[in-house]
Amino acid sequence: MVPFDQFPASEKKRIRFVLTDIDDTLTLDGRLPAVSLAAMERLAAAGMIIIPVTGRPAGWCDHIARMWPVAAVVGENGAFYFRYDDKQKKMIRRYWRSAARRAEDREKLDVLQKTILEAVPGCRVSADQAYREADLAIDFCEDVPPLPRSAVDRIVALFHQAGARAKVSSIHVNGWFGGYDKLSMARRLFEDLYRIDTARLAAEAIYVGDSPNDAPMFAAFPHGVGVANIHPFIDQMSHIPAWITRHRGGRGFAEMVDGLLGAGR
Repeated sequence: MVPFDQFPASEKKRIRFVLTDIDDTLTLDGRLPAVSLAAMERLAAAGMIIIPVTGRPAGWCDHIARMWPVAAVVGENGAFYFRYDDKQKKMIRRYWRSAARRAEDREKLDVLQKTILEAVPGCRVSADQAYREADLAIDFCEDVPPLPRSAVDRIVALFHQAGARAKVSSIHVNGWFGGYDKLSMARRLFEDLYRIDTARLAAEAIYVGDSPNDAPMFAAFPHGVGVANIHPFIDQMSHIPAWITRHRGGRGFAEMVDGLLGAGR
């Protein structure tokens, strides 16, 4: 990983889209610092399209799409994207799976939830689960004392044994049924809203993240950027970012924006 302050000026000129994780990428120590919001506002003012791509729930994503300076948001690790149309005052929601399939999935996830909680002492259903539509989030670090790597691996294994997909973030293990992830829904969003194909998106976008569930995005985006707190997760990731910031979380994101919008663009 190369420090982002060495990002080539010739490449800065090509970037039109900034896709970013939220937890521990835009946030810092569990809070959204002013520098993150200001950095997003600066990107928007410069004509950049900002898309958060997160494991956080539908309830949060409704707020984000309405209130943040973003064009849309991908949530629950790719279960949907939400876009707020300011002119029509209307929220546009697109899901990977139908409402009927999501209801079936929820029944299976409710059974799996009980299995995981009984098998892995110390874990807990995430505090934001009530606002989720498509997945199950198991907290191993956010509102519970941090669990060891072996416990996190056990949670992932239980999801897989049930036929579910599972991804590890910096705070949760998210599990769901369905053949989607952050990358597949992000690509669908850009095809739907901007008529931009995969190759063009890869050339004109930066993706910023911090944890193992960002690995598919880093594999797809040559201009992947990790904030500094990604270092403890590197050995768990199949793909790592090309670039790294010097600062953690939201301060690292703001550092990336400073570099992107600075001299040479």
